Amino acid sequence: MVRVAFTLIELIFAIVIIGISVISLPIMSSTINKSLENNLVQEVIFSASTELMGTTAGYWDENSMQDINKSSLSRVINVDKDCDFVTKLRFGHIAQPYHRRCLDNLATQPFNQKGGVVFDINDATHDWDDIFVNETTDKNGYKQTYQSKVTSDLDGNVKIITIIVRDEDNRTITILHSQSANIGEIDYYKRTL
Repeated sequence: MVRVAFTLIELIFAIVIIGISVISLPIMSSTINKSLENNLVQEVIFSASTELMGTTAGYWDENSMQDINKSSLSRVINVDKDCDFVTKLRFGHIAQPYHRRCLDNLATQPFNQKGGVVFDINDATHDWDDIFVNETTDKNGYKQTYQSKVTSDLDGNVKIITIIVRDEDNRTITILHSQSANIGEIDYYKRTL
């Protein structure tokens, strides 16, 4: 005699396994969505960090490029009145042409606003711009648009750069800070021993 049907115990086990699978699907789906959202937030933070590095790559100030026709290098603005009137050097500067040298006009003050001829830290500042945009029309809990705001505050010889990132609900995701000093550029190719 050949058996062609399930026993009652086999049928109960099959129903229990199917029931566990059906119950766990929403939990697995929620876990996957949360994981995707966390990954997206990490990508947003990396994007903000890249934006911060791009901002600090600009010249310190528009007026630090006042002598651009001489060297095309950023020079030191005499903010704390510690530049020597004769040598155009500050304490610690190396006596090389344009090597971290003060501007020729020691009365120059930082421009500290957007605009001008050269790209500087202030030109990189902006109000809320999209940093990571949802490219789909269907939002399934983890697809959001994130915005960043970049500000620069002058504190003596240092510009403090701040990036704030927010989500669609205006919640702050991260705040990143960096500093850029008024030290001028190193002119390596003109150095002598």
